[in-house]
Amino acid sequence: MLNYLWAGMILVGIVVAAFRGNLGEVCEGVINSSKEAVELLFVMAGVVSMWNGMLYIAKNSGLIDCLTKKMRPLLRILFPHLPQDHIANAYISANFIANILGLGWACTPTGIQAMQALKELEVERGRNPAIASNEMCTFLLLNISSLQLIPINMIAYRTQYGSANPMAVVGPSLVATALTTILAFIICKIMCGLSIKQKK
Repeated sequence: MLNYLWAGMILVGIVVAAFRGNLGEVCEGVINSSKEAVELLFVMAGVVSMWNGMLYIAKNSGLIDCLTKKMRPLLRILFPHLPQDHIANAYISANFIANILGLGWACTPTGIQAMQALKELEVERGRNPAIASNEMCTFLLLNISSLQLIPINMIAYRTQYGSANPMAVVGPSLVATALTTILAFIICKIMCGLSIKQKK
């Protein structure tokens, strides 16, 4: 659907530019944007490679497993009905850790694995896996709110476009994502409580 939407917007832009006599400016803009996209790609590739490498080292050194154990009390609060020994706990922990480090790219595989594990848990419970469980909704909301200590994406963008202080965004980003995470947690607790009452 998005492919059709983007293609339609591009086509409309070209047609309007042709009628208004601005087709040359549009072509120039496309070329300049393509050049900027390639330059940004190299910047992002370096940043992503470094931080994914750090995450890989942390995983192989046992740091991720250690942090996962430390996160168990928090996971019990967030997911009170999730069995403590279930594999979903490890995937959720890894996803949260990657999110906190601002590694959005590294979050995707663990996020998919966590949702798959939660889906399998619903099958084990004898429920319809096509209907999102409270754990799935909670995980999705917390993942979207994305508490970040180091917003790698934004720092890379600011570096690419010549910011005098790319790291200046760290403080505001931490405050903003902390607030959205707290709000997501409150919403999850309210909605999960309502869901349990309706089932009764």
